[in-house]
Amino acid sequence: MTLSNPERKGSARERLLARLLDAFGEALPPPEMSLREIAARIESSHALLRYHFGSLSGVLAAMLTAQRSRDNEALLETARQGTYDDFVVAIWRAYSRPEQLSRIRGFFYVAGLAVYRPDDFREFVDSLDDLTAMLTSLAEREGLGTKEAREVATVTVAAMRGLLLQEVLTPGTRSENALTLILRLREGRSAPRTAPEP
Repeated sequence: MTLSNPERKGSARERLLARLLDAFGEALPPPEMSLREIAARIESSHALLRYHFGSLSGVLAAMLTAQRSRDNEALLETARQGTYDDFVVAIWRAYSRPEQLSRIRGFFYVAGLAVYRPDDFREFVDSLDDLTAMLTSLAEREGLGTKEAREVATVTVAAMRGLLLQEVLTPGTRSENALTLILRLREGRSAPRTAPEP
């Protein structure tokens, strides 16, 4: 299983990205923070940030891609040793923690920008499929055919992202049973029934 690689554009960019990740930890710079302020925080030049990342949005996208790649490497161990359900639980626990709120907000901010300009955020967009690919492999390992495994994995990831978006927009409204409901998605995995005729 291959994960997308967010650090493939040269050593100067990699070094800047490493400094950004060190400076902000698991969080992201808020969208209202200027490139100059970010550059000052990492003791660099805003011109270098602009050259390597294009804009504040480019900085956020690169950081998110790198952070999620690191997360996926850690989660991959669960995928190798556990079940599909174990992996879903691990993903949910990784991203639903309160300390992840800054990153979740940043994720949806960048995703919204990518909707309008996908080519400007290609690296970020390409990395979005990593969790779905890992879940698909697990579902296949547990007996689903390739197409069905992919569909189940896609819906599972979409459900988790939808619930995280709900939590960002309306904190505290998420169902206590959200994880149980997500895990149940696989129970009805036979082909969908057609709607009854009126």
